[in-house]
Amino acid sequence: MMRDLPKVELHLHLEGAAPPDLVRRIAAEHQITLARVFDEAGRYAFDDFEGFLRIYEAATSVLRTPEDYYRLTEAMLEARAEDGVIYAECFIAPDFCGGGDLGAWREYLAAIREAAENAEHRHGITLRGIATAIRHFGPDKARRAALCAAETAGDWLVGFGMGGGETRGALRDFAWGFDCAREAGLGLTVHAGEWVGPQSVRAALADLRVARIGHGVRAVEDPALVETLAETGTVLEVCPGSNIALGLYRDWAAHPVARLAEAGVAITLSTDDPPFFRTSLSLEYQRLADAFGWGADRFLEINRTAARAAFCDATTRERILQRLETPDHG
Repeated sequence: MMRDLPKVELHLHLEGAAPPDLVRRIAAEHQITLARVFDEAGRYAFDDFEGFLRIYEAATSVLRTPEDYYRLTEAMLEARAEDGVIYAECFIAPDFCGGGDLGAWREYLAAIREAAENAEHRHGITLRGIATAIRHFGPDKARRAALCAAETAGDWLVGFGMGGGETRGALRDFAWGFDCAREAGLGLTVHAGEWVGPQSVRAALADLRVARIGHGVRAVEDPALVETLAETGTVLEVCPGSNIALGLYRDWAAHPVARLAEAGVAITLSTDDPPFFRTSLSLEYQRLADAFGWGADRFLEINRTAARAAFCDATTRERILQRLETPDHG
Protein backbone atom coordinates (compact mmCIF):
# COMPACT_ATOMS: atom_id res chain seq x y z
CA MET A 1 0.00 0.00 0.00
CA MET A 2 2.76 2.45 0.89
CA ARG A 3 4.34 2.13 -2.54
CA ASP A 4 1.02 3.01 -4.18
CA LEU A 5 0.74 6.33 -2.34
CA PRO A 6 1.83 9.29 -4.49
CA LYS A 7 4.73 11.06 -2.79
CA VAL A 8 6.63 14.35 -2.83
CA GLU A 9 10.29 14.29 -1.79
CA LEU A 10 12.18 17.52 -1.06
CA HIS A 11 15.44 16.39 0.58
CA LEU A 12 17.40 14.15 -1.76
CA HIS A 13 21.09 14.38 -2.66
CA LEU A 14 21.70 13.43 -6.28
CA GLU A 15 25.07 11.77 -5.66
CA GLY A 16 23.69 10.23 -2.48
CA ALA A 17 21.07 8.45 -4.57
CA ALA A 18 23.71 6.68 -6.69
CA PRO A 19 23.14 2.89 -6.70
CA PRO A 20 26.34 1.06 -5.68
CA ASP A 21 26.26 -1.03 -8.87
CA LEU A 22 26.23 2.13 -11.01
CA VAL A 23 29.14 3.61 -9.08
CA ARG A 24 31.15 0.41 -9.55
CA ARG A 25 30.39 0.33 -13.30
CA ILE A 26 31.39 3.94 -13.84
CA ALA A 27 34.53 3.49 -11.73
CA ALA A 28 35.55 0.54 -13.89
CA GLU A 29 34.93 2.53 -17.08
CA HIS A 30 37.17 5.33 -15.79
CA GLN A 31 39.70 2.82 -14.45
CA ILE A 32 39.29 4.10 -10.90
CA THR A 33 39.97 1.79 -7.97
CA LEU A 34 37.62 2.25 -5.03
CA ALA A 35 39.07 1.04 -1.73
CA ARG A 36 37.01 0.47 1.42
CA VAL A 37 33.85 1.98 -0.06
CA PHE A 38 31.68 -1.16 -0.08
CA ASP A 39 31.12 -4.01 2.33
CA GLU A 40 31.23 -7.71 1.42
CA ALA A 41 27.62 -7.54 0.23
CA GLY A 42 28.45 -4.67 -2.13
CA ARG A 43 26.71 -1.99 -0.05
CA TYR A 44 28.15 1.35 1.03
CA ALA A 45 30.15 0.80 4.24
CA PHE A 46 30.58 3.39 7.01
CA ASP A 47 30.25 3.53 10.79
CA ASP A 48 29.44 7.17 11.60
CA PHE A 49 28.71 10.54 10.01
CA GLU A 50 32.33 11.42 9.32
CA GLY A 51 32.80 8.01 7.73
CA PHE A 52 29.65 8.55 5.72
CA LEU A 53 31.04 11.84 4.36
CA ARG A 54 34.28 10.13 3.33
CA ILE A 55 32.49 7.28 1.56
CA TYR A 56 30.05 9.69 -0.06
CA GLU A 57 32.86 11.80 -1.52
CA ALA A 58 34.81 8.70 -2.59
CA ALA A 59 31.78 7.37 -4.48
CA THR A 60 31.10 10.79 -5.98
CA SER A 61 34.71 11.05 -7.20
CA VAL A 62 34.03 8.50 -9.94
CA LEU A 63 31.37 10.77 -11.50
CA ARG A 64 33.57 12.79 -13.83
CA THR A 65 31.52 13.74 -16.88
CA PRO A 66 28.10 15.15 -17.71
CA GLU A 67 27.25 11.74 -19.17
CA ASP A 68 27.98 10.14 -15.79
CA TYR A 69 25.48 12.53 -14.22
CA TYR A 70 22.95 11.80 -16.94
CA ARG A 71 23.14 8.12 -16.06
CA LEU A 72 22.98 8.86 -12.35
CA THR A 73 19.90 11.05 -12.75
CA GLU A 74 18.24 8.44 -14.93
CA ALA A 75 18.84 5.68 -12.36
CA MET A 76 17.79 7.88 -9.43
CA LEU A 77 14.51 8.90 -11.03
CA GLU A 78 13.60 5.41 -12.17
CA ALA A 79 14.01 4.18 -8.58
CA ARG A 80 12.02 7.10 -7.15
CA ALA A 81 9.20 6.59 -9.67
CA GLU A 82 8.99 2.90 -8.79
CA ASP A 83 8.57 3.99 -5.18
CA GLY A 84 5.60 6.24 -5.99
CA VAL A 85 7.38 9.60 -5.99
CA ILE A 86 5.66 12.01 -8.40
CA TYR A 87 7.72 15.13 -7.62
CA ALA A 88 11.23 15.48 -6.22
CA GLU A 89 13.76 18.19 -5.62
CA CYS A 90 17.38 17.10 -5.50
CA PHE A 91 20.53 18.75 -4.24
CA ILE A 92 23.19 19.19 -6.94
CA ALA A 93 26.62 20.47 -5.92
CA PRO A 94 28.54 22.72 -8.36
CA ASP A 95 31.69 21.59 -6.53
CA PHE A 96 31.09 18.05 -7.78
CA CYS A 97 29.72 19.13 -11.17
CA GLY A 98 32.62 20.96 -12.75
CA GLY A 99 34.51 22.08 -9.65
CA GLY A 100 32.56 25.31 -9.33
CA ASP A 101 33.40 26.47 -12.87
CA LEU A 102 30.31 28.12 -14.37
CA GLY A 103 30.86 26.83 -17.91
CA ALA A 104 31.34 23.25 -16.75
CA TRP A 105 28.38 23.58 -14.34
CA ARG A 106 26.13 24.53 -17.26
CA GLU A 107 27.18 21.38 -19.12
CA TYR A 108 26.50 19.12 -16.15
CA LEU A 109 23.21 20.84 -15.43
CA ALA A 110 22.11 20.41 -19.06
CA ALA A 111 22.81 16.66 -18.88
CA ILE A 112 20.95 16.29 -15.58
CA ARG A 113 17.98 18.26 -16.89
CA GLU A 114 17.85 16.22 -20.11
CA ALA A 115 17.74 13.00 -18.09
CA ALA A 116 15.02 14.49 -15.88
CA GLU A 117 12.87 15.49 -18.83
CA ASN A 118 13.23 12.05 -20.39
CA ALA A 119 12.30 10.42 -17.08
CA GLU A 120 9.23 12.61 -16.80
CA HIS A 121 8.06 11.41 -20.21
CA ARG A 122 8.75 7.76 -19.36
CA HIS A 123 7.79 7.56 -15.69
CA GLY A 124 5.65 10.60 -14.93
CA ILE A 125 8.01 11.90 -12.24
CA THR A 126 8.90 15.61 -12.13
CA LEU A 127 12.34 16.74 -10.90
CA ARG A 128 13.63 20.19 -10.00
CA GLY A 129 17.16 21.09 -8.89
CA ILE A 130 18.59 22.83 -5.84
CA ALA A 131 22.20 23.98 -6.26
CA THR A 132 24.05 23.13 -3.09
CA ALA A 133 27.19 24.37 -1.37
CA ILE A 134 29.28 21.96 0.70
CA ARG A 135 29.72 23.46 4.15
CA HIS A 136 33.01 21.79 5.03
CA PHE A 137 34.53 23.08 1.78
CA GLY A 138 34.34 26.59 3.29
CA PRO A 139 32.69 29.97 2.55
CA ASP A 140 34.77 30.81 -0.54
CA LYS A 141 33.63 27.72 -2.41
CA ALA A 142 30.10 28.36 -1.18
CA ARG A 143 30.25 31.76 -2.90
CA ARG A 144 31.24 30.10 -6.16
CA ALA A 145 28.40 27.61 -5.79
CA ALA A 146 25.96 30.47 -5.17
CA LEU A 147 27.17 32.31 -8.27
CA CYS A 148 26.67 29.14 -10.33
CA ALA A 149 23.17 28.89 -8.89
CA ALA A 150 22.33 32.54 -9.56
CA GLU A 151 23.53 32.34 -13.16
CA THR A 152 21.40 29.27 -13.90
CA ALA A 153 18.31 30.08 -11.84
CA GLY A 154 15.04 29.53 -13.66
CA ASP A 155 12.16 27.17 -14.16
CA TRP A 156 14.29 24.08 -13.47
CA LEU A 157 17.05 25.19 -11.10
CA VAL A 158 14.73 26.54 -8.41
CA GLY A 159 16.65 26.57 -5.13
CA PHE A 160 19.92 27.00 -3.28
CA GLY A 161 21.03 25.19 -0.15
CA MET A 162 23.96 23.86 1.81
CA GLY A 163 24.82 20.41 3.12
CA GLY A 164 27.99 18.77 4.38
CA GLY A 165 29.62 18.82 7.80
CA GLU A 166 27.32 20.79 10.06
CA THR A 167 30.00 21.45 12.67
CA ARG A 168 32.30 23.32 10.26
CA GLY A 169 32.16 27.11 10.50
CA ALA A 170 29.36 29.44 11.56
CA LEU A 171 26.30 29.80 9.34
CA ARG A 172 26.74 33.58 9.24
CA ASP A 173 30.01 32.97 7.36
CA PHE A 174 27.91 31.70 4.44
CA ALA A 175 25.38 34.57 4.38
CA TRP A 176 26.82 36.13 1.21
CA GLY A 177 26.02 33.04 -0.84
CA PHE A 178 22.47 32.85 0.45
CA ASP A 179 21.92 36.57 -0.17
CA CYS A 180 23.20 36.11 -3.73
CA ALA A 181 20.82 33.19 -4.33
CA ARG A 182 17.90 35.08 -2.77
CA GLU A 183 18.47 38.02 -5.12
CA ALA A 184 18.35 35.57 -8.03
CA GLY A 185 14.87 34.47 -6.92
CA LEU A 186 15.87 31.03 -5.66
CA GLY A 187 14.18 29.25 -2.76
CA LEU A 188 16.49 28.72 0.22
CA THR A 189 17.12 25.75 2.47
CA VAL A 190 20.02 24.64 4.66
CA HIS A 191 21.00 21.59 6.69
CA ALA A 192 20.75 22.45 10.40
CA GLY A 193 19.56 20.91 13.64
CA GLU A 194 20.98 17.48 12.91
CA TRP A 195 24.51 17.15 14.34
CA VAL A 196 24.39 20.55 16.03
CA GLY A 197 21.56 21.35 18.42
CA PRO A 198 18.63 23.74 18.16
CA GLN A 199 20.93 26.76 18.15
CA SER A 200 21.89 25.87 14.58
CA VAL A 201 18.24 26.09 13.52
CA ARG A 202 18.00 29.51 15.16
CA ALA A 203 21.14 30.60 13.29
CA ALA A 204 19.73 29.32 9.99
CA LEU A 205 16.60 31.43 10.46
CA ALA A 206 18.40 34.55 11.72
CA ASP A 207 21.56 34.55 9.58
CA LEU A 208 20.44 32.89 6.34
CA ARG A 209 16.68 33.58 6.41
CA VAL A 210 15.76 30.26 4.82
CA ALA A 211 12.22 29.01 4.15
CA ARG A 212 13.06 25.37 4.80
CA ILE A 213 15.41 23.53 7.14
CA GLY A 214 17.08 20.28 6.10
CA HIS A 215 16.54 17.86 8.99
CA GLY A 216 15.94 20.37 11.82
CA VAL A 217 14.90 17.64 14.24
CA ARG A 218 17.09 18.86 17.11
CA ALA A 219 14.71 21.82 17.35
CA VAL A 220 12.58 19.53 19.53
CA GLU A 221 15.07 20.15 22.34
CA ASP A 222 14.00 23.83 22.53
CA PRO A 223 10.24 24.24 23.14
CA ALA A 224 10.36 27.97 22.38
CA LEU A 225 12.00 27.25 19.02
CA VAL A 226 9.38 24.59 18.24
CA GLU A 227 6.72 27.22 18.90
CA THR A 228 8.51 29.67 16.59
CA LEU A 229 8.74 27.08 13.80
CA ALA A 230 5.03 26.34 14.13
CA GLU A 231 4.05 30.02 14.16
CA THR A 232 6.22 30.97 11.16
CA GLY A 233 5.36 27.90 9.10
CA THR A 234 9.03 27.06 8.58
CA VAL A 235 9.14 23.68 6.86
CA LEU A 236 11.38 20.87 8.08
CA GLU A 237 12.72 18.36 5.56
CA VAL A 238 12.75 15.38 7.91
CA CYS A 239 14.67 12.21 6.99
CA PRO A 240 14.02 9.75 9.84
CA GLY A 241 15.78 6.73 8.32
CA SER A 242 18.93 8.78 7.75
CA ASN A 243 18.93 10.01 11.35
CA ILE A 244 18.51 6.49 12.70
CA ALA A 245 21.07 4.90 10.37
CA LEU A 246 23.68 7.45 11.47
CA GLY A 247 22.91 6.94 15.16
CA LEU A 248 21.26 10.26 15.93
CA TYR A 249 18.27 8.36 17.39
CA ARG A 250 18.25 4.77 18.58
CA ASP A 251 15.09 3.65 16.77
CA TRP A 252 11.93 4.82 15.03
CA ALA A 253 9.88 5.17 18.22
CA ALA A 254 12.52 7.53 19.64
CA HIS A 255 12.55 9.79 16.59
CA PRO A 256 10.98 13.24 17.31
CA VAL A 257 9.11 13.61 14.01
CA ALA A 258 5.75 12.80 15.62
CA ARG A 259 6.34 15.21 18.50
CA LEU A 260 7.23 17.99 16.06
CA ALA A 261 4.13 17.32 13.98
CA GLU A 262 1.90 17.25 17.04
CA ALA A 263 3.32 20.63 18.06
CA GLY A 264 2.16 22.10 14.75
CA VAL A 265 5.52 22.20 12.95
CA ALA A 266 5.25 21.76 9.17
CA ILE A 267 7.09 18.52 8.37
CA THR A 268 7.88 16.72 5.15
CA LEU A 269 9.44 13.28 4.69
CA SER A 270 12.44 12.34 2.56
CA THR A 271 15.17 9.72 2.26
CA ASP A 272 18.30 11.95 2.08
CA ASP A 273 20.70 9.37 0.53
CA PRO A 274 18.58 6.23 0.07
CA PRO A 275 21.13 3.59 -1.05
CA PHE A 276 23.54 4.67 1.67
CA PHE A 277 20.87 4.24 4.33
CA ARG A 278 19.22 1.23 2.64
CA THR A 279 15.82 2.87 2.57
CA SER A 280 13.04 4.10 0.34
CA LEU A 281 10.20 6.53 0.96
CA SER A 282 7.71 3.64 1.08
CA LEU A 283 9.84 1.94 3.72
CA GLU A 284 10.03 5.19 5.71
CA TYR A 285 6.24 5.46 5.60
CA GLN A 286 5.78 1.88 6.73
CA ARG A 287 8.15 2.27 9.66
CA LEU A 288 6.45 5.52 10.71
CA ALA A 289 3.07 3.78 10.45
CA ASP A 290 4.38 0.98 12.67
CA ALA A 291 5.92 3.38 15.19
CA PHE A 292 3.19 6.03 15.41
CA GLY A 293 0.09 4.54 13.84
CA TRP A 294 0.13 6.96 10.92
CA GLY A 295 -2.16 6.08 8.02
CA ALA A 296 -2.81 7.19 4.46
CA ASP A 297 -4.59 10.39 5.52
CA ARG A 298 -1.60 11.54 7.56
CA PHE A 299 0.81 10.82 4.71
CA LEU A 300 -1.46 12.65 2.27
CA GLU A 301 -1.37 15.75 4.48
CA ILE A 302 2.43 15.52 4.76
CA ASN A 303 2.69 15.33 0.98
CA ARG A 304 0.38 18.32 0.60
CA THR A 305 2.71 20.24 2.91
CA ALA A 306 5.68 19.19 0.78
CA ALA A 307 3.99 20.23 -2.46
CA ARG A 308 3.12 23.64 -1.01
CA ALA A 309 6.70 24.05 0.24
CA ALA A 310 8.29 23.04 -3.07
CA PHE A 311 10.36 25.70 -4.80
CA CYS A 312 8.76 25.05 -8.20
CA ASP A 313 6.49 27.45 -10.08
CA ALA A 314 2.79 27.74 -9.23
CA THR A 315 1.60 25.79 -12.27
CA THR A 316 3.79 22.79 -11.42
CA ARG A 317 2.71 22.98 -7.79
CA GLU A 318 -0.99 22.89 -8.67
CA ARG A 319 -0.42 19.95 -10.99
CA ILE A 320 1.38 18.02 -8.25
CA LEU A 321 -1.33 18.83 -5.70
CA GLN A 322 -3.95 17.58 -8.12
CA ARG A 323 -2.05 14.33 -8.60
CA LEU A 324 -1.94 13.85 -4.85
CA GLU A 325 -5.71 14.23 -4.64
CA THR A 326 -6.52 12.11 -7.70
CA PRO A 327 -3.58 9.69 -8.05
CA ASP A 328 -5.33 7.37 -10.51
CA HIS A 329 -5.70 10.22 -12.97
CA GLY A 330 -2.20 11.70 -12.69
